[in-house]
Amino acid sequence: MRHVLTSFLALHWALVFALLAYICMDGNRGIASALGVLGVSLQSSRFPDLDHALVVAPLAVAMLIVALLFCWAFVETLLNIATRPDAGDTVVRIAFICASFLLSVILVGGAAQGINGLFMVVAIQMTALLASYVAVLAERRSALAAMTLHESEARLGSHRMGSGVAHSSLLSRISSRPETRPGGRR
Repeated sequence: MRHVLTSFLALHWALVFALLAYICMDGNRGIASALGVLGVSLQSSRFPDLDHALVVAPLAVAMLIVALLFCWAFVETLLNIATRPDAGDTVVRIAFICASFLLSVILVGGAAQGINGLFMVVAIQMTALLASYVAVLAERRSALAAMTLHESEARLGSHRMGSGVAHSSLLSRISSRPETRPGGRR
């Protein structure tokens, strides 16, 4: 079973963080523009420390790492889901943890700089990440439950067939008739 929702959400978050990293790398208004995309309006002239390479570079690299983790989860889900139903669980979990940690760092750094309105924006993004993670978990658990149900039905069917053959063999031995082989031959 293909995990369509997992694939879509991993690709979505990979694109979001890659876009934020790309916007953040802009030399003039990097972090201000990235925060503007998230929904915080601020002027870079009011916060001159946000344009330094020591602030911009680690943030852009962190966003790129999170984007790569989500991209890795997307590829892992697409390629290995047929062979292993739990493919990419660890990568998806790490990607969501890193994204939440990055948003928390942005919140703490923004609060230290005195940026107003950042808490609500980060809270909304964290809620979206949490909802995405819950949806991914629900999809994976439903697929696992369906696979387990299918395996148990197959096991039950083979058990019934085996007990039917044993019963037939027992009856033919009790009645002293030769056993009937598959295909009607004796």
